[in-house]
Amino acid sequence: MKKIKGRMDESILVCVYYGPNGERLIKRGHKLAQIVGCPLYVLTVDPLPYDEFDAEKSGYVDRWRELCEELDVDEFIIRDNEKRSSVKTIKEVAHNHNITQIVIGQSPQNRWEEITKGSFVNVLLRHLTFIDIHIVSTDRTLKGANENGITYEKGVRGFLRQDEDGYSLSFTRSKNNLYEGIFYKEIGTDFNNGVFKFVNNEGRTCQVHVTEDKVTGVMKEPPNLKTN
Repeated sequence: MKKIKGRMDESILVCVYYGPNGERLIKRGHKLAQIVGCPLYVLTVDPLPYDEFDAEKSGYVDRWRELCEELDVDEFIIRDNEKRSSVKTIKEVAHNHNITQIVIGQSPQNRWEEITKGSFVNVLLRHLTFIDIHIVSTDRTLKGANENGITYEKGVRGFLRQDEDGYSLSFTRSKNNLYEGIFYKEIGTDFNNGVFKFVNNEGRTCQVHVTEDKVTGVMKEPPNLKTN
């Protein structure tokens, strides 16, 4: 049986995204909730259905759920298969749970904050009135992997397929896939931004840059990537 919180006029929502910083955000929100003595909720939003998550993403979600149970979080909320913008989803959850404070993460490489023509924070502020927003920066020790200061997560199996706009990244086996390889996601981003390594039809190792699932460039003889 959960303990009745002392400050029911306050309620905190932590928004976590695909990546290693989710645990840090949840722990920060938990500390804040303990200080205030109020309910704590954790939310993750994804455009894909849960059963289409790859192994790595599912692992993050499972760990977040376990951590929420360990910290006695009031509710861990998964909004999968969500076709609306993240801001609209956060706004709805905040309204339903009478949220007064929101904890989010932000870093120089954060792509999820770029919604429309403004930053994610500014858009969120315009949609959420009378709610305090706490911005937690990404751990600086995650930088310094290469000359661009980018660190990559552990590689996962993926595929490249051709579409009307060029080439795109996929994690589902299909007859439409052209190449199979390994995708290395940049730490500090929330969409599929990073590099994809594969062997072409000539037997040469190639590396393509990927931005939000779309291929944006190709390099031969790719440099070594430092993974976390």
